[in-house]
Amino acid sequence: MNEKPTNVTVNKTKREMTITWDDGVTNIYPFGLLRAACPCASCRGGHQNMSAEPDPAIFTKEMEDNPTTRIANVVAVGSYALTIVWEDGHDYGIFNWYYLRKLGEGASRQVNK
Repeated sequence: MNEKPTNVTVNKTKREMTITWDDGVTNIYPFGLLRAACPCASCRGGHQNMSAEPDPAIFTKEMEDNPTTRIANVVAVGSYALTIVWEDGHDYGIFNWYYLRKLGEGASRQVNK
């Protein structure tokens, strides 16, 4: 998997981030899913629980609307990832393209063009 995003948008009203990939696939990520899927060691419960693949349990985890699930900003990390800055100040997770694409494949809202 070498796909890279061609467009990333954040819709704070709908509470969704949308990524369009260079192969034409568009994934829609609810904010709650992104927070549940945060790949940082703190959210994963330590380095031993970190993985290149999203944990399947995150796809059924309900996350309510509060500062922990509201995106304040999205920052590029080089040309390989994004860091999401949450309203509660959390900004440790580095969401690389591979992880985001796998996360998008597991999410229910995917649009193929």
